Amino acid sequence: MKWKMLYPKSLVSRTLWLTLLAVFLAQVIATAIWYSQSKQRDLDGLQSTSASMATMFASTVTFFQSLPMQYRHIVLDQLRNMGGTRFFVSFNDEEIRIEPIANSEQKKMAVSVFEKVLHQKLPRLPTIKVEFSRPETLHVLKNDILLSDLPRSWVHNTLSLEPLNPPILVVQIELEKNQWLYIAALLPAPYMNLKDEVITRQQILFLVFITGLLLVFTYIMVRRQTKPLKQLADAANALSLDIYQPPLKEQGATELVMATQAFNRMQLRLRRYIEDREQLFSSISHDLKTPITRLRLRVELIDDDNKIDKFNRDLDELEMMVKGALQCVKDTDLHENIVPIDLNLLLASIAERHNHHAIKVTLPTLTIAPMMGKELGLKRCLSNLIDNGVKYGHKVTVAVIDKPDKIILTITDQGKGIPESSLSAVFEPYFRLATDADGHGLGMGIARNIIHAHGGKLVIKNGLTQGLIVVVALPRVLPVALT
Repeated sequence: MKWKMLYPKSLVSRTLWLTLLAVFLAQVIATAIWYSQSKQRDLDGLQSTSASMATMFASTVTFFQSLPMQYRHIVLDQLRNMGGTRFFVSFNDEEIRIEPIANSEQKKMAVSVFEKVLHQKLPRLPTIKVEFSRPETLHVLKNDILLSDLPRSWVHNTLSLEPLNPPILVVQIELEKNQWLYIAALLPAPYMNLKDEVITRQQILFLVFITGLLLVFTYIMVRRQTKPLKQLADAANALSLDIYQPPLKEQGATELVMATQAFNRMQLRLRRYIEDREQLFSSISHDLKTPITRLRLRVELIDDDNKIDKFNRDLDELEMMVKGALQCVKDTDLHENIVPIDLNLLLASIAERHNHHAIKVTLPTLTIAPMMGKELGLKRCLSNLIDNGVKYGHKVTVAVIDKPDKIILTITDQGKGIPESSLSAVFEPYFRLATDADGHGLGMGIARNIIHAHGGKLVIKNGLTQGLIVVVALPRVLPVALT
């Protein structure tokens, strides 16, 4: 479940992560292809270079073998005095111990090629040893002499390559008993380090720089493209609270401009629909009052009292239905400004009407942080719910759960509850379970419409033993969505 919490939710973050993943996969694939090709090319070059150097080593051995033994050291001294050659050569009385470097594919190939070529070129010399050593641990001339102990002029042009200090190739060949020819040299560039690097530090820095630059440009581009989309989402959220919002500015990509245009048209049609509905109900109210009044006057002219009572009851019922319909329209179309609401004070003012002689409404002791909404509308809604609870359930308990993104109010009474088959029907206009003459059967529908207008949710259910439970969830709308 933790990975779901870390999964990016916004469009900008998801685009950046997908871009980063695409760049990473592309670099991995490209690096794998480049590495396979480059490695094979390097191995082929190392093999060719090693074979060429081994041939030169064999020529050197053949040259010194052709000299009389007393002249060999003289020739070596003359070479050293002239600055040396590409190789460091010495004649030793014993085999020098070499501390080898760690094995790698490049090292194994170079050693194998040198041994193979030298054995082919020098078949009469069976004892040939090839190894690589670090400069700081390389022994020369004798087992107790290090390379650093020699005069600088002997090794500066051959084995010293500071500050790189690559590994040194050492070949020891036993010419005769107690006489070893010692040859040390560096492999030529770019093979001297014998490193099997998939990617260099410079390449890593370059990839990081390119990836960072790509992410910055992607972020700027996506941010600019999603800004109108966020404004559209905020406007849609604010539309649920106030239909009279200014039209959105049409900007961004073509698709966003088309979506904004459609939203503005939808908002205009909704506004006209509500205005037409209000005008229609106002006209109906005005037109029905005159005939109802005229009928009441005519009823008075009837001599039969029994018929008068029946006519008056029918006219009262008709007038009540008209007033209820008008109340339903006026209570759900809340033309209010959105303001911070203190729910503690609002609930206290509702409960005060019922708690004169006895505590009938118990409120939560938790201090609720202010929320944004339409105060009169919420007061009508909660008044309907609490009044119904006190009227039909005798006592009401209000509980609250205050979260950063929403507020959950639970209103519980001690009545008989509602039959399960009627839980959804109570929201329908003029539906009543009570048999008293009070009310029109519109209160629950009005309450739910007000909650829906605030972007919330209203649910009713029966308690486990008795009473009705009304759960109201109200979101904490950000101020930016209400402007």
